[in-house]
Amino acid sequence: MFNMEKKRALFIRNVVLIIFICLICRFFYLQLINAEKLTKQAYAQKMNNIRIEKERGDILDRNGIPFTGTVPASSAVLKPLELRNNNEEVRFLSYVLNENYNQIKDHIESKNSPILIETSENAKKKILEFEISGVSFINYFKRYDNSSLAKHVIGYLNAVDKTGETGIEKKYEKYLAVNGQNSVAVIYDGFSNPIQGLGYRLITSGTDTEKINVKLTLDYHIQKIVEDVMERNNIKGAVVIEDVYTGDIIAMASKPDFNQNRVTDYLNSSSNELFNRAVASYNVGSVFKTVVAAAAIESGNLTNKKYYCPGYVKIGNIEFGCSKREGHGFVDFEDGFAYSCNTYFINLGIELGAKSIINMAEKFGFGKPTGINNRGIDDSPGNIPAIKSIVTDGQIANISIGQGDIMATPLQVADMIATIANGGIKNSVNIVDSLIDSQDNIIQELKVKKGTRVISYSTANILKSMMEDVVDKGTGKRASLYLYGGAAGKTGSAEGPYVNGQKTVHAWFAGFFPRSSPKYAMAVFIENGRYGGEVAAPIFAEIAEEIMKSGL
Repeated sequence: MFNMEKKRALFIRNVVLIIFICLICRFFYLQLINAEKLTKQAYAQKMNNIRIEKERGDILDRNGIPFTGTVPASSAVLKPLELRNNNEEVRFLSYVLNENYNQIKDHIESKNSPILIETSENAKKKILEFEISGVSFINYFKRYDNSSLAKHVIGYLNAVDKTGETGIEKKYEKYLAVNGQNSVAVIYDGFSNPIQGLGYRLITSGTDTEKINVKLTLDYHIQKIVEDVMERNNIKGAVVIEDVYTGDIIAMASKPDFNQNRVTDYLNSSSNELFNRAVASYNVGSVFKTVVAAAAIESGNLTNKKYYCPGYVKIGNIEFGCSKREGHGFVDFEDGFAYSCNTYFINLGIELGAKSIINMAEKFGFGKPTGINNRGIDDSPGNIPAIKSIVTDGQIANISIGQGDIMATPLQVADMIATIANGGIKNSVNIVDSLIDSQDNIIQELKVKKGTRVISYSTANILKSMMEDVVDKGTGKRASLYLYGGAAGKTGSAEGPYVNGQKTVHAWFAGFFPRSSPKYAMAVFIENGRYGGEVAAPIFAEIAEEIMKSGL
């Protein structure tokens, strides 16, 4: 009997112990593991909130410096439940925050949800001096502001749902998007009173999505130098800088640009701020003589010829003027290039024939996208005419000096210069490096690493020497970089379409630096700048000098 009672007591004790352990486990699960989910559900029953920002990965330069999320900002949080019936405080806040008093007052009287207003540091300081209990401040980082760099590359977000609308933001949306956000919320009881200890709170939604950043090949400091120089000189055009040996785009800028937070302001603008001129196609003018020169050198027997330049050349009924109206006289291959003699290159082009010229242009990548369109930057393929469409000497004359149907982008031109500067290897063009996590670990390598020889090493060296002559004695003297290792390049003045009854003439300078050990290739394009040697070449020199002085 005693044993039976003892067994029964032991059984009851074990049952109670098991129940107690289950309760402890349940309590642990609710309080620690499932707490956030339950908290959200409880808040959602009686909560009004307003989103501050949507969590998002950053877009970084090649050194890990962010292009996004670097702009410090503050927002005032007005709390209706605490400001209601305090009209003087509401009036003061409306004045300092430059907001409509009646609209603010109506919201406070009719709604409990907080009001979020971005504010300046000066306004914030004034409000804090009065110690108003119904307002607090949130400090955060804005994704962009008007001083943000590489806007055409980075792109912007849709104003409604904050998803990527253009550029890198759009292409890598599925990686940059994070399933979480920050909100200001008010939690109140059934009588619409703030709950003691809760009231208005900053709510951070949880996420099981790891933050992923996109790392570009752009260099933040070089990009800034380029954009600062363009702004100082009020340039309307584009600059592209490429690493000579890797094909990486180090800087890409198009001006004028835009405020990424106010895109709708530019939709009907005549200045086309949203248009990326760095990857748009234009007539390249005498820069294309570099292609003709390369074809002539590779042909092996045309570079020793001289032609007489009286200041023009007549093909059929068409007269083509030269860059020097009074003519250059007898000109050889090297001087014809240095002084950008149209007469010389028209005669040379006719002897070469359309096939040699077009084939060389294709080798350099003209007439097709560079590949960065696969990375979210829509680049034009430019245009080179089909060989069979060029049937007259007049047509050959046109393409020999980069006019007519020959069109290319500043990016394609910079890539051609890089190919020459590195000894004749055309590398894959890259603008995106990789996807990385918040600890800088590579999640996915995105660079395409491929190089193809398109001209011989000796041809490249001859072209480099000729491009040095352009700067030393020819049309590109204003691109000289003699204090910082020297430069080499080619000028261009390309006729474009008529605008308001006047023909546009675009200014180009494309070159590499430093001269003895080339590191960067740069194309400078200035819309309707007219004279490449006088307008584009000095911009090249100013940018290159600042890069070299900065040790970049």
